[in-house]
Amino acid sequence: MSEKDQVSKEKLEHTGIFDFKAMYSYAHRWFAEQGYGVTEEKYSEKSKGDSRDLIIEWKVTKDLSDYFRFEYKIKFEIEGLSDVEVEIDGQRKQMNKGKVVVEITSTLVMDKDAKWETTPFSRFMRDIYNKYIVPSRVEAMRQLLLSKGNGFKDDLKSFMNLAARR
Repeated sequence: MSEKDQVSKEKLEHTGIFDFKAMYSYAHRWFAEQGYGVTEEKYSEKSKGDSRDLIIEWKVTKDLSDYFRFEYKIKFEIEGLSDVEVEIDGQRKQMNKGKVVVEITSTLVMDKDAKWETTPFSRFMRDIYNKYIVPSRVEAMRQLLLSKGNGFKDDLKSFMNLAARR
């Protein structure tokens, strides 16, 4: 088993008018353009009259070397999603209304292929390697992971606020 270090857990909330399809596509495209693989692990939808509640969970990964992997768990919780028609610059446009909560969990995976997991001695050597031989590299990877996760959160927040103002 690989060694996993959860670096951060962030939340982004937005209530009001937004374009769900555009937000979903934007988030997916953001990771794809950065070279990450995106896997949708869960999609559930519950209808309540003319609105819906959605839960979508992604696992987003990127191998940085034969030892390190970045892993993000992205959870979208959308409550009361309903269709609305808004007027933007004199034109009517279909949008959505509801509450969106995006939870971003950032994890640094070391020994991603569990090569150092074969014996208790090799696990001990992996711990020595992480703590005493490459601690600055591990810390640099943690900071980069955190930076990328915060970059995604900030970009998505800007996108949501921009879409709400249109």
